[in-house]
Amino acid sequence: MRKQLIVFFVISIILSVIFQYLAISTGKLTLWVMAIMWSPGIAAITARLIYQRNLRNLGWGWGKTRYQIISYMLPLVPCLVVYGIVWLTGLGTFFADKYSSLVSRQLGLGSPLSFGLSLAIMMTVGIVFGMVPALGEEIGWRGFLVAELYKITSFTKTSIIIGLIWAVWHYPGILLTSYYSGNKPWYAIPCFTLMLLGMSFIMTWLRLKSGSLWTAVIFHASHNFFIQAIFDPLTKYNKLTEYITSEFGIGMAVIYCMVAFLLWRRRSELSKA
Repeated sequence: MRKQLIVFFVISIILSVIFQYLAISTGKLTLWVMAIMWSPGIAAITARLIYQRNLRNLGWGWGKTRYQIISYMLPLVPCLVVYGIVWLTGLGTFFADKYSSLVSRQLGLGSPLSFGLSLAIMMTVGIVFGMVPALGEEIGWRGFLVAELYKITSFTKTSIIIGLIWAVWHYPGILLTSYYSGNKPWYAIPCFTLMLLGMSFIMTWLRLKSGSLWTAVIFHASHNFFIQAIFDPLTKYNKLTEYITSEFGIGMAVIYCMVAFLLWRRRSELSKA
């Protein structure tokens, strides 16, 4: 088990360093983001094949559909709360005028779609496409690492360890690429880390409760798309908005941590099987 973990971390670090260096040196994060996100997945698959000669016990089964629905809907709730408060209080402005045109350009369409259709496409087809890069990360984090760490330690420690690793893994992208476009990394990084710790508890709980890797993949893709492709483009920022919204504000971090605490209280429901 320890050798598998060592091989996983070594390969993850090597691949991540290579692809993040290429993203930083070329300044083209979008060109390399798929390779970066698949680094943990490739590492997990390699470690499994070396030591077990198979890819079992990574959570390939679908499990109960209700957990997949929960995984899809959960990221939507904090987005509605955080961005809703921002829009209602004037900390940011609901800015739907150009959203349809933005989605139409992304889809390569000549004429703009209606706002409702644009939103529906992003919330369905967009998230399905977002599952492809998310799968690469989640094979590593929730498929392999949760399974291995939970054998030797508690739900709490598993969630904290993976959450911190996951956060630090993002730091080069935040500091050195266009992933974070703000100018307050001293504020963004603590908020981002706190958010990922909360997400780690939620995704670990869903992975263990359902037995399915797909809960994490769906949650990850939904989180990314709801924030990056829907709620952020719908928001016109002012000087205070970035302190609250996006993945680098305090809003999402606080609500995810509240949900994480509720699930942490239900950790006794999780089986060690």
